[in-house]
Amino acid sequence: MTFCADFDARRASPADLRVVTSDGQSIAAHSYVLATASPVLERMIDRARRGWGAAECTIRVLGVPTDAVRAFLHFLYSSKVAPGEEDLVGAHGAQLLALAHAYRVGWLKRAAEASVSARLAPERAVDMLKLAGLCDAPRLYLRCARLAAKDFAAVEQSDGWRFARRHDAALELQLLQLLEDADQRRERWAREKAAQEACRQLGEAMASLEHVFFGDGAGAGTCAGAECTCQGLRLLMRHFATCAKKIAPGGCARCKRMLQLFRLHASVCGRTDQTCRVPLCR
Repeated sequence: MTFCADFDARRASPADLRVVTSDGQSIAAHSYVLATASPVLERMIDRARRGWGAAECTIRVLGVPTDAVRAFLHFLYSSKVAPGEEDLVGAHGAQLLALAHAYRVGWLKRAAEASVSARLAPERAVDMLKLAGLCDAPRLYLRCARLAAKDFAAVEQSDGWRFARRHDAALELQLLQLLEDADQRRERWAREKAAQEACRQLGEAMASLEHVFFGDGAGAGTCAGAECTCQGLRLLMRHFATCAKKIAPGGCARCKRMLQLFRLHASVCGRTDQTCRVPLCR
């Protein structure tokens, strides 16, 4: 696999380290580069060199395919994700996240987490949720939770969900708790939105009441024509003045709303009884 020219140039110099992967392949590397990039690799190299002197030593990077290890070493050599290498991060995103977390390469961990989050699909949400918990990746964890809440029907069809139901009760419970929390948040947001809408409508009603009785400063009843929003309130007040049901058992729903508006005005009105023209203000 060919990487950046800087990586190839360094690999062309004499290597003093062999990196052995899970399938037994060996990759030549330079100990000073790996030790500089990762404190964990630095300690592994120091332990491997004990008893070997200046001879070439070997370390093992296990648990992921060889291609992922090569990509990991490439980024350790380059110390950045260069423009155009996003696809390389995306191709080995989960493996790079695990390796960067295990070997404490912070900048690569953040890049891999962002790549996995951006490419996340419902069929991998459960697997990545588990990985996010193991690798302390809050951004990926939140993305998995949101995706599961949004498209749980697709998540239920995934192999990760079926495996969790059979073999990982803790992960299943964790995901179900996330779904419950998401439902509760949606209900809370709906209540808050409804409350805000009620406050907005009530504010408009109070403004219309002020407009009906006090106008725009030139006296009561000065409306701006068809654009005025107080016409509905005027009709409701006329109904209140003539309705016979408001004193009957059970009363009139429209009259009750008008009376509530009068009571609300009276509770906040700062005018004296002689200057306030709103009915029942005192």
